[in-house]
Amino acid sequence: MKQSKKIAVTGGIGSGKSTVMKIIAGKGYPIFSCDEIYSQLTSDSDFLNILRHSFGDILNSDGTLDRKKLSEIVFNNPAKLAELDKITHPSIYKEMFRMADEAGGICFCEVPLLFESGAESLFDGVIIVMRNEEQRIKSVTARDKLPEQDVKKRISNQFDYNSADFAMYYVIHNNGDLSELEWQTEEIIKKINEK
Repeated sequence: MKQSKKIAVTGGIGSGKSTVMKIIAGKGYPIFSCDEIYSQLTSDSDFLNILRHSFGDILNSDGTLDRKKLSEIVFNNPAKLAELDKITHPSIYKEMFRMADEAGGICFCEVPLLFESGAESLFDGVIIVMRNEEQRIKSVTARDKLPEQDVKKRISNQFDYNSADFAMYYVIHNNGDLSELEWQTEEIIKKINEK
């Protein structure tokens, strides 16, 4: 099995992580997404049984995961959310690293809850996508058709990117246009290749 260099790409909701991942994929690098791996895991019956054991009746009549029901259970219950994270995060990282090692070379992994899950040390490098709050709110309300106050609540519940010290990581400031974002992403890829 080929070994790989794993770079996490993270940032708050609406920061532009997915756009950065598209730019990276366009350069020919293997990319992986925690959200996509989670979706694959939740179609596995063994994994669903583990979730059902902890959270009760969370399946639809066809045996698939009722995401809405699970979200309602964990959304306002920090203990239940921590329990869900404890079950899902190790499985997601294990599968992601297996896929990355299979691909070999430099791989980029989109990890929305990197700092929340304390997983930054598992990666060979971290890229943080920063964006001002106003633009993040605008982006998410348009994308998810959510009221502004709901988006603000989500942002306030997330890791506080504005007051953290990111001196040891690569940071992209996504406050310009797409060409500016592409340029910053390319510069960071160059630095990662030089390391």
